[in-house]
Amino acid sequence: MPKLSIIVPCYYNQDNIPVTVQDLLANEVNFPPEVEFEYVFVNDGSGDDTLGALRRAQAAHPVNIKIVDLAANVGSYNAIVAGMAHATGDCLSIITADLQDPPELMAQMYCYWQQGIKLVIGNRQDRAETGPTRWFAQAFHWLMKRLALKNIPDGGFDFVFFDRQVNDEVVRLRERNSNVFYLMVWLGFPYVTIPYVRRKRSIGTSRWTLSKKIKLLIDSLLSFSYFPIRAISAVGLVLGVIALLYGFYIIGLRLTSPNEPPGWTTLMVVMLFVSAFQMVALGVIGEYVWRALDAARNRPLYVVKHVYAPDAPGQNPSPEH
Repeated sequence: MPKLSIIVPCYYNQDNIPVTVQDLLANEVNFPPEVEFEYVFVNDGSGDDTLGALRRAQAAHPVNIKIVDLAANVGSYNAIVAGMAHATGDCLSIITADLQDPPELMAQMYCYWQQGIKLVIGNRQDRAETGPTRWFAQAFHWLMKRLALKNIPDGGFDFVFFDRQVNDEVVRLRERNSNVFYLMVWLGFPYVTIPYVRRKRSIGTSRWTLSKKIKLLIDSLLSFSYFPIRAISAVGLVLGVIALLYGFYIIGLRLTSPNEPPGWTTLMVVMLFVSAFQMVALGVIGEYVWRALDAARNRPLYVVKHVYAPDAPGQNPSPEH
């Protein structure tokens, strides 16, 4: 009997949890009756009553809901890895707690998995958001497809259905400052995409701030692309050639003209230009260096405070550790 683990990262989602749980449970009717379900909710250090809402949901449905309560906020991608590490299903899916992605697509994804497809991607063809949020998302995925992973689908994705083997490989990597969804594509397994339109959030407000989006862009680019460091090398080479030619030009003026060229403006422009490039280059190199240092420290991606495991009917869910 196949078991499906649905991983739901939660951060300040106390109002979403009752609706999310009911929608996920209602979605079970779209699957064959032999499928067993496990819901792994990961509380990513929420400062509201998200954990309380999860415990109440677990008390109402104790058999198939597991809660992984993290000691601190570690970011949604590390929280997802924590959920993957505690999931026990033969196949797994990741969906957000605000249900902007339609859970009813999971049944179609499950059919692809039964056919031997190890990774199924819900591919956003459009999104209900407008303004800067939409523009940033479009720019992010355009850059990633052209500078990092050329085989990712257009439009971006964070709604996936995948095999146990994919899950174990991602958990084994334990990669820091990365994008867990792009890691699944990077593994190289053939995948299929299912297009859909992402819904507008109807409950609560998003905690996905601009600074987090920029960090994700930098992390994703540096994790999957050497373009920034190669661009520095290319620009440095071009500037070196220009400097060499300009040097020959100055020497020629010195030899053919009795008066030295004033050159003050030119000298200052060149110095400022080269200095600015050096600062940018040092910044990019520093981004790579601190990531190498972070990996060398080998600190855990997350610290689990409690795991509230599902119990038999009629019993109160209790922490594993």
